[in-house]
Amino acid sequence: MNKEDASRWVGRQQRALDTIDCNRALAMAAMLDGSGYNLVSGSALPPLWHWLYFWEMTENQGLAADGHSKRGSFLPPIELPRRMWAGGELELLQPLKLGAMAERSSRIENIENKEGRSGSLSFVTVSHKISSEGACCIREKQSIVYRDAARPAAATPAPIPAATSNIEPAAIADFSREIHPDPLLLFRYSALTFNAHRIHYDRGYVTDDEGYPGLLVHGPLLATLLADLLMSQNPDCILRSFNFRAVAPVFDLEPFKVCGTTPDESGEAKLWVTDQTGQICMKATASVAF
Repeated sequence: MNKEDASRWVGRQQRALDTIDCNRALAMAAMLDGSGYNLVSGSALPPLWHWLYFWEMTENQGLAADGHSKRGSFLPPIELPRRMWAGGELELLQPLKLGAMAERSSRIENIENKEGRSGSLSFVTVSHKISSEGACCIREKQSIVYRDAARPAAATPAPIPAATSNIEPAAIADFSREIHPDPLLLFRYSALTFNAHRIHYDRGYVTDDEGYPGLLVHGPLLATLLADLLMSQNPDCILRSFNFRAVAPVFDLEPFKVCGTTPDESGEAKLWVTDQTGQICMKATASVAF
């Protein structure tokens, strides 16, 4: 997409309404094998679980070959075939309450073209504002990357390009958890988020068409697991901000670890995901209030 076409899409807006219903949250807790959540009407939705809501309910004929909605309605019609969530920045101003109505206002903030080691890249920055009961609860920026088709000669998948590089390298973990991904976990998260992207459940498609060795674990799921780990270790804290970026894909072929540090005096904690070889696949920083 050239600069002139991109300028026509920057500023495009979209609004969506949803009820922060208990059933989706209860299903998420079941998926995480968690029994320590207080999920009743009026209680706070756990951090980053808002991604379960505001579904994009596209009819079947409106889906592209990769399972995403065809481009050109809200997201720009970028021709690069592979799409992934590269990272995000979130301000958590106050919790969404289970049972309440909420509104999400979205806006395309920027479109940027780059050349990387794996070919042409386009980054689309989308901002979201989620409000409920007359107050703004969450401000979020998502970075979506579009990439060239897989190169047949590539022996290993290229890292996911980072939209920003302001997150420092991982530190020594104060706590960690090993996760064993499998198609059931990925299918259930796809179902909970109404995400039909085939890289998460269609092994033939992801290996033959996109050139990856296995199913990809969702970026938002990895981020949610990091936030969940932090809050389980610091149950009396309140998560105020969460910034993350993908560094390399995580596949369902081997276990991976979510790791973190105890928040320092300013409330900042470092979080990261490593694969079975110890390679860092996602980095995050979080800020909490004591």
